[in-house]
Amino acid sequence: MSEKVSFNINRTEEGLNYARYTIEPLALGYGTTLGNALRRILLRSLEGVAISRVRIDNVWHEFSTVEHVREDVTEIVLNLKRVRLKRMLDISTEVRAHLYARSDSDEERIVRAGDIAWPAEIDVINPDQPIATLEAADAVLDMDLWVTSGSGYRPAETQDVLSLGEIPIDAIFTPIERVNFVVERSRRGQTEDYDRLILEILTDGTIEADDALATAGGILMNHARVFSELNRKEDDPATSASPFISDEVQGKPLADLGLSPRVLNALRSRQIDRVGQVLTMDPDQLLSIRNFGPRSLTELREKLAEFGYLPEGDYGLYQDDGFLDEIEGAGLDENTRDVTDAIASLRVDEADSAIGDEGKRS
Repeated sequence: MSEKVSFNINRTEEGLNYARYTIEPLALGYGTTLGNALRRILLRSLEGVAISRVRIDNVWHEFSTVEHVREDVTEIVLNLKRVRLKRMLDISTEVRAHLYARSDSDEERIVRAGDIAWPAEIDVINPDQPIATLEAADAVLDMDLWVTSGSGYRPAETQDVLSLGEIPIDAIFTPIERVNFVVERSRRGQTEDYDRLILEILTDGTIEADDALATAGGILMNHARVFSELNRKEDDPATSASPFISDEVQGKPLADLGLSPRVLNALRSRQIDRVGQVLTMDPDQLLSIRNFGPRSLTELREKLAEFGYLPEGDYGLYQDDGFLDEIEGAGLDENTRDVTDAIASLRVDEADSAIGDEGKRS
């Protein structure tokens, strides 16, 4: 039987959209193994939203100009690629935004990303990003933009153009701008045959570095589970209780479970909107989310069990005694919230202890 893996992840430095982690002690060689895998997943597999195509009034192709606008269409497209967007609600296929800008004087007017009328599903992270410059009093810039969700990078050549005049744009979905890692020698006791992995993550502001690393770890774990199930027989009782999450369940939106808006909004604040994400999280991780308390956890687990994603009876960790109604989502101060979290933690421990006692009696 393989030895249990044990190492520490410490955030040693943080800044604006940046964090540095030290991960040690790792078995010799695993610093490079994990560093490479996490870096590739962070850069290619995290989901995001981006502008995928644009249609500008009286413009029929990318190599045109717009009257009384300093930038040509190619420069406008490049500026649109730099607009960073954050998904606030689920997007089934795509959503459309609109920009209408008109200059009211002879002075130059800089049109920025914040001037665009974005739909409710989208929030712009860098509203000061310049789009174009209007140079005359009668200058007008009128355009429609389509925002699509995806992961990694999608070149303009692969974008679907549905009507004449639509210009495809290279879509940069990944919320990660840069990932770097270094492997050093580490020790445990008197033994020096260990690795220390130093990992740096810089995001675009649409996701926290901690959330990005946790999501990447979940993706890596879901792929590794496929290999761990390879030599298990179909009639093996352990197989029926396998934690493997299918692709269908992994990508199922939480909104499809019929959760209350309070629970959905709390999870979305941490970029959690898929069933696969919550199935890989511990109760303590979920309870650490702001405005997500014990009653929210109970509701979530009940819905997961209702759809068959949890064993029957595995969700009753909290009893509705009326007290949770008063403390959850009430805009508590920090001291009160600490007390609430402590109560929730104690109840998790009590539930775990009860489950352990029941196992011993059986």
